[in-house]
Amino acid sequence: MDALAAGQGAGVFALCVAITLFAGFVKGTVGFAMPLIMIGSFSAFLPPELALSGLILPTLVTNLSQAFREGIGAALDTARRYWRFLTATLLLIPVSAQLVDDIPRTVFLLLLGVPLTVYAGLLLAGCSLAISLHHRVRAEWMLGVAGGLYGGVAGVWGPPLIVLLLSTGTPKAQVVRAQGVVFLLGAVALLLSHLQTGVLNTATLPFSAALAVPAMAGLLLGYRLGDRLDEARFRRWTHALLVVTGLNLIRQAVVS
Repeated sequence: MDALAAGQGAGVFALCVAITLFAGFVKGTVGFAMPLIMIGSFSAFLPPELALSGLILPTLVTNLSQAFREGIGAALDTARRYWRFLTATLLLIPVSAQLVDDIPRTVFLLLLGVPLTVYAGLLLAGCSLAISLHHRVRAEWMLGVAGGLYGGVAGVWGPPLIVLLLSTGTPKAQVVRAQGVVFLLGAVALLLSHLQTGVLNTATLPFSAALAVPAMAGLLLGYRLGDRLDEARFRRWTHALLVVTGLNLIRQAVVS
């Protein structure tokens, strides 16, 4: 047990399992937010590097399931559709991973939390923030860069992708599948990057692997609810969750 808990004790490990189970459920329901929930919660009581390592393998295995849930052909089609975002994200994750100890935590959290909260709040209020086709290519590259920068530092590259998908009016099924494909490739890049940086090592790997179990259990439960949501409710839930996510990031910045 001590090895699985990375020396943090059984009580702390049990709390991590409960958080991961809930995060997996949310991901299964709306397709994202598991790393955001995990890093946001873990950072309150775990050392930063252990908090980051804990989400790496759960993120990898749940995104494998989400990306290929509708088959290999559908996953490959989605990868081709969003190749610009994928390319920028995958190129920037290894670069930003080297900066994990150099970026002030408060600045990082505010730069993500404030614009995310404003954007999602406007969507929740009924404002249309669609990206015109004329600007879509530029938006994909820019949001991909943002995803890569945040991904390497905190294991979180979801919000820029969600902004892209919601702003282009992407249907629910494609939103969920696109998240799975993009998040999967990002998770592989994150895994390889932090095997190199040492964040993921012989002490933290068992911890991360153990959390993959409740992550998958929560994901499967979330699928059952998510499949019953219509397009309108799916988008409202997504907008609301983005607002909560952004406010939580701002809260962490203020507290730290």
